[in-house]
Amino acid sequence: MPFSDLHLSDRLLEAVALAGYCEPTAIQAAAIPSILMGRDVIGVAQTGTGKTASFVLPMIDILAEGRARARMPRSLILEPTRELAAQVAENFAKYGRNHKLSMALLIGGVAFGDQDRALEKGVDVLIATPGRLLDQHQRGKVLLSGVDVLVIDEADRMLDMGFIPDVERICALLKPERQTLLFSATMPAPVKKLADRFMSNPRLVEVARPATANADISQRLLELDARDKRSTLKMLLRDPEVQTAIVFCNRKSTVRELAGELKRARFRAGQIHGDMEQADRIRELDRFKAGEINVLVASDVAARGLDIKGVSHVFNFDVPWHPDDYIHRIGRTGRAGATGTSITLATPEDAEAVAAIEKLTGATIPRLDEAHAAEAPSTGAAARRKRAADSRKTALERRTPGRYRAPEPARAASQDRADGEDDMPCGFGAEVPAFLQVSARR
Repeated sequence: MPFSDLHLSDRLLEAVALAGYCEPTAIQAAAIPSILMGRDVIGVAQTGTGKTASFVLPMIDILAEGRARARMPRSLILEPTRELAAQVAENFAKYGRNHKLSMALLIGGVAFGDQDRALEKGVDVLIATPGRLLDQHQRGKVLLSGVDVLVIDEADRMLDMGFIPDVERICALLKPERQTLLFSATMPAPVKKLADRFMSNPRLVEVARPATANADISQRLLELDARDKRSTLKMLLRDPEVQTAIVFCNRKSTVRELAGELKRARFRAGQIHGDMEQADRIRELDRFKAGEINVLVASDVAARGLDIKGVSHVFNFDVPWHPDDYIHRIGRTGRAGATGTSITLATPEDAEAVAAIEKLTGATIPRLDEAHAAEAPSTGAAARRKRAADSRKTALERRTPGRYRAPEPARAASQDRADGEDDMPCGFGAEVPAFLQVSARR
């Protein structure tokens, strides 16, 4: 089915074609016609299926007619994180190039003054995180009584981050006669309750079973000791097939430490986590998208909704605490019909978390077999001893070039004496320098 069958305007179809898209995804094909008809819609689809364009495209045509008034946005999109809000803004700029729609972002980490000036001019599209929107409303800088279209994006993530009470407060500030769109990768009970309360006879559009992983992603789980995780990760990242990778950690401190260690190991690595300033987070994402770095170490702030093309691999350095986060993490690869690979490093202590993931997805994560794991150098105590021995051998070769010979297998001392060998330092034999031979005779 081409986009032209979805009853979008010619100006919008031209922008879609310039963006390089020919056919809508399943969620887009199912949701866009209902949204254009003015219906409330609940869209449930796994990450990476094009949910953002499912509401951005019809909203552009819906808002094409009309005019914004000062401090009274015509539409409101709620996002759980600043990165997702910025990404939705990019989508509006890309697809709305042939329309004169005004847009503003209300997110943390940006000065109030800039946001105030944008609101004063009036905006057609307001993209906001719940906390900052409520702050601005309490300051009297934004009025929500003129919102005709409300979008609650990544609703399950809103739930995980504790934003549902804020979302309920915001919904209560809006006029009842509005169109409400809710999109989510999963549909837990609190999200369904939210929909039942604030939506009017919504159409449910579900294109994949909740909590299923993208079939285009090859999943693997490597079981190992905790002390071997860092060396194993470095080995895996050196695989020529790893073009770009996101490495997920559970703790922000681990993100900082691991990113620093990868940089010292000469990887082109960056980091992103919740303690970074907004400008720094955006800068790291831009560097990753531009190819200046090809390894991004991240907390779960990057697990939801971020659309970064060409991510070949996702590594779970830590098994996620919440099984839903596993789906969203690995969904950063295998997007838009491309294939991808995810590898999870699991210690014996992670057994319960792994079992929870497999229960949620209804499938066992394939284990890397022993033969494949054995190909991995730099893991285990024996490998560490071998590296130390190789290092000593290399150092000795540099000190005495051409004179080092690997020691013969150990033999009994009586046999050595029977052969008439002197008790010389191990590893020299017949190559002993003349001055050492003289010293020995003396």
